[in-house]
This record gives sequence, structure tokens and C-alpha cells, in this order.
Amino acid sequence: MSAIDLGIIGAYLIGILVFGHSKKTAEPGSAVDYMLGGRRLTLPAFVATLVATWYGGILGVGEYTFRYGISNWLVFGVPYYLAAFLFAMLLAAKARRTQFITIPDRLHQCYGRHVSGVGAVVLFFWALPTAYILILGVLGNAFFGWPKFIGIVAGTVIVLIYAYVGGFRSLARADIWHFMSMYIGFVVTLIALVAKYGGYSFIKTHVPPTHLTWDGGNSPWFIAVWYVIALATLVDTSFFQNCYAAKNESVARRGILVSILCWCFFDFLTTACGLYARAVLSPNIDPVSSFPLLGATVLPIGLYGIFAVGMLATVISTADSYLFIAASTVGKDILCGWMRRPEKNANFYTKISLLFGSLLTIGIAMYFESVVTIWYSFGSIGTPILLVPLFTSFFGKRRMRSSTVMISMIVSGALSAIWLWSKTQTPDGGYWLGLEPIFPGLIVSFLFYLLIPAVQISHPDV
Repeated sequence: MSAIDLGIIGAYLIGILVFGHSKKTAEPGSAVDYMLGGRRLTLPAFVATLVATWYGGILGVGEYTFRYGISNWLVFGVPYYLAAFLFAMLLAAKARRTQFITIPDRLHQCYGRHVSGVGAVVLFFWALPTAYILILGVLGNAFFGWPKFIGIVAGTVIVLIYAYVGGFRSLARADIWHFMSMYIGFVVTLIALVAKYGGYSFIKTHVPPTHLTWDGGNSPWFIAVWYVIALATLVDTSFFQNCYAAKNESVARRGILVSILCWCFFDFLTTACGLYARAVLSPNIDPVSSFPLLGATVLPIGLYGIFAVGMLATVISTADSYLFIAASTVGKDILCGWMRRPEKNANFYTKISLLFGSLLTIGIAMYFESVVTIWYSFGSIGTPILLVPLFTSFFGKRRMRSSTVMISMIVSGALSAIWLWSKTQTPDGGYWLGLEPIFPGLIVSFLFYLLIPAVQISHPDV
């Protein structure tokens, strides 16, 4: 990269520290203040935080678009819009009304300490920003020529610094900066690509025909699986965190609806840039690196730096939030909630867990090669464990007993994990019975809810 491009990236990193700095520090011992910013998140801040946090897998989007074209929108776009809409309509106001801090708080209220503890362990591993730290490692190699390990460590240190000091308030302030940077980066890049190569006619003549079909050459079954995986949104820690931190119930619901519109536009930008990458670059490149290579190959000095900032902002804004969520899950829910350590030490435990979570994230990120594989694996196991117990805790007059939930979580998660492993044991590399791993676990979880005697309640919100 040129000195100008590096200077633009440097200015962006300084901007993180400036925006992330808060004159008002967290109150000592106040978990609500440190973990939720005192529940004062306004609508603009809510939208900026949720949009930036939930769209971190930018190289995964580039990878999928490079391989399969516009079906990216039907896999990583539409199913998540629908799931987010369901969350807004069904859960946002209810979550804010509970006055909780974390998802395990709800599990504790409804099913007891041990179910909450198991759920917290699952959420901790699920929230670890492994995929996003891996992306930062790839970007470090693309921009600076660093080995993957150096990029992963450097990226982890960046997302750790201001999360450690300022908590949620610092993250929310920095997300405003991330939000602006990611949109500017991709808008400028798309304009430059259209000006240089032309519009749709250029794309149509330079990408494989399947890239402009709804399925991208994949089976409808493969596409449908992602609509089920998208249901993980209903138990997504960042959605609940933002709703818990919102100023009121109206901000929580309207904030998600506005965010959906923002994601639609950003998906248009990223999918279009991904199609240009497939049209311009060699089909033999590593698809995960398609966006960085597109910038390095096509964009002039200065614009490449702006595009690089757009990618970095998209990833860092997600990695820092999920690392903080994972740490607060350990500090508050596992140590204070499950192991009954003093609640007044929750903030201290969270800060220590940020360091532990960072090291664990680095180790896992070094193991995986594909961002999409990480999403698929964790989503296929975590969704069956948590979806039914958490969702049904808010609705209906029928709730599983604590012992039933515990068995359901263990059996459904283990079954999906075994099914995921089965791909390595079959001659054709397929799953047992041709069934995707998420489905056996979900089926078992639903059966536990439907068939085993449950508790009748009069007010599901409490």
C-alpha cells in the first residue's frame, strides 16, 4: 500500500480512539453502566451500533459472492432481514421490558441457575469473534504483507484496547465512527468501479451465467438451510444487548426496523462489489481475499485506502462488540451467576475475561481457514441448543421444566455436533442421510418441548 493509503488507515484507527473515548466513565461496580451504558442508547446510536455490529463478515460475503454471485443476497441477506423483523415484532419490546443485562439472566429467571450456566457457556463460545479476527488476519496480510498470525494478534489487540477501558459506552460511541466509515468505503468503491468498467452490462458479460441466478448453481436445499440458520438471530447476543441498552421499548423496536433498511443497502453495495471482483480478477484466486485483491488491483492510490477502511470498519465494529459480550458472559453469568461469586465484582471479572477471551479467539482463529465454515459450524450447533428454550420463555402459557431444558440443550447440541462431524466419515463427504446438521438438533429440541410434560404459566413475560 502507498503512504497515502496507509495514512488513511492510520487516521481511521486514531478516529476509533477519539470516538471511543468517553468523558463519562463507567460507575465502579455498576454492571448496568459498564455492560449496557446505563440503558441510555438513543435511536441513532442504536442503529449505528446494531448495523455495524451485525455485519462483520465482510470477507465471507466477498467469498460467497465470488463463488456464487447474487445468491449471496438470498443467503446472507433476505433470511436475516426476515429473522430481524421477527425479532423486532416479537422480542424487542419484551426484552427491553425485562430490565435484564444478558440472555442468561432470562434463562436463570425461567429455568434456574444451572440452565443459565450451560446457556452462558454456549453463548460464550458462540460470541467469541473468531470469524472476524480471522478476517482481520487476512486483511493484515493483504494490506501490510503480515503473516496470518501477526494480523490476527494485531487485530485482537485493537479490538481489546477500548473495550477493556470504556465498556459498552465506548463501543457504542466508536460504532458511530465505524458505521460512517464502512458506508463511505463501499459507496466510493462502487462508484469508482462503475465509472471504470460500466454497469450491469459489463457484469453480465464477465461473470459465469450462474452468478446471476437466484441459487448460484447450488441446490434449493442448500439455500433453505441458511434460512434456518438465520433463526439464530432470535437468540443473537448483540440483538438482546442492544435492546437491553435501549432508552425504551420504542427505540428497541424501531431501531431494528431501521437497521434492516440499512443492511439492505449495504448488501447491495457488497454484492455489487463482489460481482465486480469476479468479473475483473482471475477465477483462480482465493475467494476469501477477493475484496482486498479487488482494491489493490483496480483502485487508485487514496481510494484503495478508503476501501480498506470500509472493510476494516465492518470487521472491527463486530469483533469488539462480540468479544465484549463473550467476556461479560463469563464475568457476570458464569462466575457471578452460575458459580456464585460476588456480583459486585462482575465488572472486574469481565475485564479479566476480555484478556482470556482474546487469547482463546486467537487460538481458534488460527485453526479455521474459511469464514463461512465458522459461521456454519457455530450456527448449526448453537441454534438448536438455545432457540426453543429462549424463544418459548417469552411466549405462550407452556414452559419446559428446568430438568427438561437441561437435557434438551445437551442432547440437541451433541446431536448437531455429531452430525457436523459425520461429514468427515462418509465416502462422498456428505452428511448422514443427506441432512444438514442444524436439523437433527432442532427436531429433537422441538420434540422435547412438545412431548414432555411442561409447566403452565399465566404471564409468559415474567
